[in-house]
Amino acid sequence: MSDEDPPITLYRLQACPYCERVVRTLQALDLEYTSRFVEPMHSERDVVKRVAGSRPVPAIVDERTGVTMSESANVVDYLESTYGDGLVDATGGAD
Repeated sequence: MSDEDPPITLYRLQACPYCERVVRTLQALDLEYTSRFVEPMHSERDVVKRVAGSRPVPAIVDERTGVTMSESANVVDYLESTYGDGLVDATGGAD
């Protein structure tokens, strides 16, 4: 990751309602992120499997905390508990 890349990468599909739920949460928390659109065929999502250990999307990699996870409900809970309550600020330091 370069200094210019946002620390959160979101692996997602076009027009996926579960992925959009995560996008809305990232935007509501004013978090910078990079979107990586992946193959629609589950069996072809090798990049997601490589980074997250499984192929479901949405999946995130948070370089700031070292967390990698998938499943929209889990990701939303993680983002809200980590960033929504001010536990970690947008620059990566503790409040």
